[in-house]
Amino acid sequence: MSGRLYVIATPLGNLEDLSERARQTLGAVDLIVCEDTRRTGRLLARFKIDTPRRSSHRFNEARRLAPLLGKLHEGHDIALVTDAGTPAIADPGALLVAAAREAGIVIVPIPGPSAPATLLSISGISADRYVFDGYLPHRAGERRRRLRILANEERPIVLFETPHRIADTLSDMAGILGERVIVLGRELTKLHETVLRGSASELRAQLPDPIRGEFVMVLSPTTGGAAGPDDADADALAKEWEAALEAEDGDPRRALRRMSRDRGLRRDELSRQLAELGLGPTADR
Repeated sequence: MSGRLYVIATPLGNLEDLSERARQTLGAVDLIVCEDTRRTGRLLARFKIDTPRRSSHRFNEARRLAPLLGKLHEGHDIALVTDAGTPAIADPGALLVAAAREAGIVIVPIPGPSAPATLLSISGISADRYVFDGYLPHRAGERRRRLRILANEERPIVLFETPHRIADTLSDMAGILGERVIVLGRELTKLHETVLRGSASELRAQLPDPIRGEFVMVLSPTTGGAAGPDDADADALAKEWEAALEAEDGDPRRALRRMSRDRGLRRDELSRQLAELGLGPTADR
């Protein structure tokens, strides 16, 4: 008889948030699959659990599937956890869950902490419906393009961000989202938990120095209407257009291609925004 795969949510920071059911299951299974064996080891040590651990993260997750499925078919019970929160939500785990389900393995969820739900619950923003969009793209142009798409979303949006990108992300949000209300959470449930509320520019000014810890944010929904460049972004567009023209020896077509690449926007969309300001290839003919 095959074993079971238990998908277990673990604390975001405060170890006391581990549920009793999760604790008992972690102590009873034959193997715990986790992102970082050292970090999960600290959690297990707190509750005197000595179950063997094996790492499975984004660099080796695919290679781990065959041996883990083999153990499940042999009758071993396996627990799947991540460093913090619920597996497979902007974290590894989905590949193993999908493979186990395809193989007919019984999968048992043991719910618990989740960073999106935690921040939403204290954001003061109605979350009858919401969108979870995970981490924004790393590249600046792609990130701005994604933010322009999200700017029209009529539901609250939950995002994750890393400490080394949060300042740039908030700067991009200030130009694209304007005064949209954002709730920013850092180190949720930990000793230095911080929750801030304000516009992107206000939050950018309140970032700690040095910046540490993972960030979760809730963006309030748009009040309607298509997103276009506000005054700050219009100024930025105009300056970028002048710089692109200079870099391309005054050739407006090449300048448009350059800006499209840098901003992560389609050329027709960028042309429309430039045209609204009386700029762009058409205006330069």
